[in-house]
Amino acid sequence: VYNTDKSERPERAGKRMPPGRKNSSKERDMKRLYYDSSYIKTFTAAVTGCREGKKGLWEVTLDQTAFFPEGGGQPYDTGTLGEARVKEVHERGEEVIHYTDRPLTVGETVEGAIDWDRRFDNMQGHSGEHIITGCIHRRFGYDNVGFHMGSEEITIDFNGMITGEELDEMEAEANEAIYRNLPVQILTPTPEELKDMEYRSKKELTGQVRITVIPGVDVCACCGTHVEHTGEVGLIKVLGMIHYKGGVRISLLCGRRALEYCVRRQKQVAALSALLAAKQDEVTEAVQRLKGEKERLEGELSRLRQAEAERKAAALPESREPLAVFEDMEPVQLRKYCNLLCEGKKGEIVLACAGKGDGYQYVLASPAHDMRAFSKKMNGLLNGRGGGSSQMAQGTFQAGEEEIRSAFFQCAEEEVK
Repeated sequence: VYNTDKSERPERAGKRMPPGRKNSSKERDMKRLYYDSSYIKTFTAAVTGCREGKKGLWEVTLDQTAFFPEGGGQPYDTGTLGEARVKEVHERGEEVIHYTDRPLTVGETVEGAIDWDRRFDNMQGHSGEHIITGCIHRRFGYDNVGFHMGSEEITIDFNGMITGEELDEMEAEANEAIYRNLPVQILTPTPEELKDMEYRSKKELTGQVRITVIPGVDVCACCGTHVEHTGEVGLIKVLGMIHYKGGVRISLLCGRRALEYCVRRQKQVAALSALLAAKQDEVTEAVQRLKGEKERLEGELSRLRQAEAERKAAALPESREPLAVFEDMEPVQLRKYCNLLCEGKKGEIVLACAGKGDGYQYVLASPAHDMRAFSKKMNGLLNGRGGGSSQMAQGTFQAGEEEIRSAFFQCAEEEVK
């Protein structure tokens, strides 16, 4: 007994059985209602088994179910069985196991309710996958060798290459199939009929095979749930494509999730348009101009910083004594400054430091002493990390300026003896 919101649900009578007792194998034959219709939202069923599982969940079996188990790239349904919340649904052999947050009594009759928003999202996504995969298969002959409906996006793997322009064409063609509102047919051919059919399938199939047909678009063996007409998919939006295992992996969204994605992106473009004082269609050009100006200013700033570092280095006298300087510089500038001091013979061993959080970024340089060993010694004294070559080392110290100065001159004195 089930309901698709098109008729009233009659009550189902059933005898209660004590917890833990299971019906005979004949009684436990289970009907998969989602094969009758993907639109079944509520149903009644008898509990045929219940046992405690892992992670505080209970494993429940029924004489019939509308809950789709995870499989074929499609996620499982969630919902309720009576007062129990169905957290997961998986297949185990021929059984469909409902993982609930509380036990149910074997033999009792319960009402099941599918989380419809989740189910319909999956129906839109799975049907959308058939549409775009069918378009690509007909155009290029490529096989779908991987399919996953994730929480963020749907991914499909193909065993051949597609250009960005070709993918745009496939997206447009797939959405044309949606606009035409084609029927999505589910066939259960006999073995003899199946021999004469041409259809897509990732593996050899046994038993009763279900074939999903979208006329002129796709014919594929599939056990998932689908919409009745392509128009219900609403929209297919490709998000991107990468090279993957000799072919390509396409990411996309369908239906409600695709619409929500487009709405979010439109709001982002509108916000950027306002920030850049540019028309929405000209946001990309405005960002490119801004990026070019940023790069020009960064180049000018780098030139000025280099000139300032050279001025500071030139102002210091030549010396054979160790030299420690503390400056407000970025790591790259600090390294260049330390190199200038070393090349200008401003110290036998040069330490340049710049503040970083609770500690300091450091660079050590010397043409005559091994900075690898010297920095290791300094790191040990100052809770530091880093290393480098015999002539230059860099890293961080977790210590204050005075502590760093004291440790440096102590180590330098020991080094030059």
